[in-house]
Amino acid sequence: MRLDKWLKVSRLIKRRTVANEACDNARVMANGRPVKASYEVKVGDQLELKFGETVVKVEVLVVADNVGKADAAAMYREVR
Repeated sequence: MRLDKWLKVSRLIKRRTVANEACDNARVMANGRPVKASYEVKVGDQLELKFGETVVKVEVLVVADNVGKADAAAMYREVR
């Protein structure tokens, strides 16, 4: 699944266009390197998202097309 879509489905970023812009501005890294929105997300990937001063690090646990709001948080695990 594309990174921008995964970010939207997991509800880490609200809209796919915003996720696309974040990737274009190098605010999203996968496994320690900047990636584009077309990056194929795999289970086990370490993602790092920069929201201003805040940095969120997550590990991908599930890659699924349709996930309910209640189950979205189960798609990733926060890493410190």
